[in-house]
Amino acid sequence: MKQCATFLLLSFIFASNLVQANDKVELELMLNDFLAGTEQISVHDNFWAEDLIYTSSTGQRINKKTILNALTQADSNSNEQNNAKYSAENVDIRLFGDTAIVAFTLVSETKAEKDVERQSYLNTGTFLKRNHKWQAVAWQATKIPQKT
Repeated sequence: MKQCATFLLLSFIFASNLVQANDKVELELMLNDFLAGTEQISVHDNFWAEDLIYTSSTGQRINKKTILNALTQADSNSNEQNNAKYSAENVDIRLFGDTAIVAFTLVSETKAEKDVERQSYLNTGTFLKRNHKWQAVAWQATKIPQKT
């Protein structure tokens, strides 16, 4: 009986660790897909929760509706493509049940004539898993001053 209880406990611990590992992989893939598709409204619609609170690097507090409206307006008003490429560095994902904190350095690279302009931001997102789907409910972006 004691061996059975030990086996069940170890099985539960193994299963919990496996679920956490899968969630971390899922969140990192989701982040990378989001950064690769930032110009697509559908990508934003899937990434942000309806009750999102987003604090931008300029200190503006906005919600999902504001983000989607801005993308729709930019899409209809502009023939120019944003040539910025985004990536994540130093990704740190911490899981707390159905809540996750995703902290990373966002890197934006934009081609400008002969050079590539690089800007970095510290980003922290709080994600909730609802109905088996992760979405960001809170976001904070902080611009890292460029060294001169």
